[in-house]
Amino acid sequence: MIIDVITIFPRMFTPVVDESIIKRAKDKGLLKINLHDLRNYTNDPHKKIDAPAYGGGGMVFKPEPVFGAVEHILGYKIYPKKKAGKNKKIILFSPQGKKLNQQILKKFLNYERLILIAPRYEGVDERVAKHLAEEELSIGDYILSGAELAAMVFIDSITRLIPGVVSDRSSIENESFENGLLDYPAYTRPEDFRGLKAPEVLLSGNHDKIKKWRKDKAYEATKKKRPDLLKHR
Repeated sequence: MIIDVITIFPRMFTPVVDESIIKRAKDKGLLKINLHDLRNYTNDPHKKIDAPAYGGGGMVFKPEPVFGAVEHILGYKIYPKKKAGKNKKIILFSPQGKKLNQQILKKFLNYERLILIAPRYEGVDERVAKHLAEEELSIGDYILSGAELAAMVFIDSITRLIPGVVSDRSSIENESFENGLLDYPAYTRPEDFRGLKAPEVLLSGNHDKIKKWRKDKAYEATKKKRPDLLKHR
């Protein structure tokens, strides 16, 4: 998979994409990440990529550099003759976007290339959202200084789903949200810590009982902490 990130702060991404699981995916040749500085795609001599919103308001990313960056990545014009590409998806992060969850995340595995647009300030010119972006995403009902962190969350989340990145697939299949439930409680050594003991069933070696215990506890945790998830079950 190839992920292109369009941002005015490409150096923010370097510590994230060059460490841990993302670095492992890159080293295995399963993931390639390209960071694109939006300022390189503007015709403005001062490299200005934003302007005040018409009618009053804050600074908004202009359409020209954003269209230019995406078209440079793809190698063809997007508008007015939009060329459909089955193997790519252009994603814009914004508070107006669909809230990201595990099920939505999985569908992006079907694409060979993802282009992430990470705006700042008051967002982007609406022509970017309507005529360039193919998907608009949000990571929650709160406001960030910029969409860079949202893009990083997306990259980390989808990287672990790429086949071959995580060696133990069962650890992914059994984690929170995969089955519409939170994850079950986990215990490890020591068996007894200051009088707090690990559940006996987990030490029994009876895999059927352990499986049932984990399923019951996952349901209990979801009912207590995230009852909203149970509405769809």
